[in-house]
Amino acid sequence: MSPPRLFIFDWDGTLTDSVARIVGCLGSAAREIGLRVRSETAYGEVIGLGLPEVIRRLYPELPEDIAGVYRDRYAAHFIAADTEPSAFFPGALEALHVLRARGHLLAVATGKSRRGLDRVLGCHGLEGFFDATRCADETASKPDPRMLTEIFAELGTDPADSLVVGDTEFDMEMAALAGARRIGVSYGVHAPDRLARHGTEKIISGIAELLL
Repeated sequence: MSPPRLFIFDWDGTLTDSVARIVGCLGSAAREIGLRVRSETAYGEVIGLGLPEVIRRLYPELPEDIAGVYRDRYAAHFIAADTEPSAFFPGALEALHVLRARGHLLAVATGKSRRGLDRVLGCHGLEGFFDATRCADETASKPDPRMLTEIFAELGTDPADSLVVGDTEFDMEMAALAGARRIGVSYGVHAPDRLARHGTEKIISGIAELLL
């Protein structure tokens, strides 16, 4: 199959090694306001969703006001921990530059907030590097396909000529609903067999494998 015109990447757990940091901050925020601390697995399972969706899945019984407090405390913990941004997985940043040099369009579709993504892009010196980005707080959260359809509209690309790369079922389901091609990574929060349920072309062990 020919290389796609557009590559769309998830951020946390796909490009950057940030899962442990997110899990720790979700637990710290819960502990701070007296919520039951869930397991690391439970916190990891919801990474990739928008923060309101994360909270509803973790603590469905929370009234809206307490959910808002939890959301604010998580954000505070994460910003404090993220003064040095999470590192890219080995070879990931280099692969992005090669794809750019080959003439591909590059985009990000993430559960991060706009403020959070802009902050981390700035810390890595990547302002303006991606042709389009969408965050969960400015559109519908994964697995709703809206952030992808908005990217397609902005860039004038065909879903069938676009490839989504992600580490969760949310990424793969979103891509399937949008009619985009999809590849999963083996090192993220959801196991490869879960990603494969959504018709992935393959599962890769590193972003550099996209260059082959």
